This record gives sequence, structure tokens and C-alpha cells, in this order.
Amino acid sequence: MTAVLPTFAAYAAAALAEIAGCFAVWAWLRAGASPLWLLPAAVSLAAFAWLLTLAPSDFAGRAYAAYGGVYIAASLIWLRAVEGQRPDFWDLAGAALCLIGTGIILFGPRAA
Repeated sequence: MTAVLPTFAAYAAAALAEIAGCFAVWAWLRAGASPLWLLPAAVSLAAFAWLLTLAPSDFAGRAYAAYGGVYIAASLIWLRAVEGQRPDFWDLAGAALCLIGTGIILFGPRAA
């Protein structure tokens, strides 16, 4: 259980970096922002990849699968904080279900 906070911190930071990087590309392609937005996008996406390696997992696939739930929840926070749209009941229910899945993947008992 001592790995919960460092794991959550690594995943939260990775989610912020991934969402920010993808948003910068989205802003360039969909919102007409300057191509210069691709520079911070590249840095942010590289930081995302590095941060994901900090998650304590012996297998990359398991780390990525567990990260998915945190990414979904962080995306809804971004939706509210950056885009000004309020997540609805179904958004929040789905994110909660995904976070439960994240916990099971990361902290479920494993055979030795």
C-alpha cells in the first residue's frame, strides 16, 4: 500500500503531460493555432513517455493498462478546468469504474 501515492503521482503527472501535448496538437490542427504549438507538444509527449516509466510495474503492458483509468479521470478534470465543460453523471461513473480497474490491475495479488 506504500506504493499507492508514488504510483498515483507518476500517473497523474504522465496524464497531465499527455493531455497537454495532445491538446497542443489538437489546437494546431483543429483550432488554427500556430505550428509553434508543436514544440511544446513534442516536449510534453516525451515527458509523458518518461513519466510513465516511473510507475512501479514489472511489465510495461500492465503499467499502461493501469494508467488508462488515471488518464480517463484526468481527461475529465481537463474538460472542466481547461475547456469549461462540466462532466455529467455518466462521465463520472465511467471514470470511477476505470479507477477501480486501475486499482485492481496495480495492486491485485499476483502469483509468485
